[in-house]
Amino acid sequence: MSDIQNRVIAIIAEQAVLEPADITMSSTLEDLGIDSLGLVESIFAIEEEFDINVPFNANDPQESDFDISTVASIVAGIGNLVKEQS
Repeated sequence: MSDIQNRVIAIIAEQAVLEPADITMSSTLEDLGIDSLGLVESIFAIEEEFDINVPFNANDPQESDFDISTVASIVAGIGNLVKEQS
């Protein structure tokens, strides 16, 4: 597992009140019981952890440039943002 993957899973686990081991890369936030408020809090925590700005529209997640469909897509998106920033 990559450092980014571990850190994203830790943040999502905290929001879902689960153990990181309970989260798979194919899990959806809905599967994990994360609602829209939890999603926004997760995005804020991820932005703070990685010192990045996630292009995410909380009012219309479907219209966002950031794929939040699965944990894997979130990790991939964060990885790309971190690469772009360095």
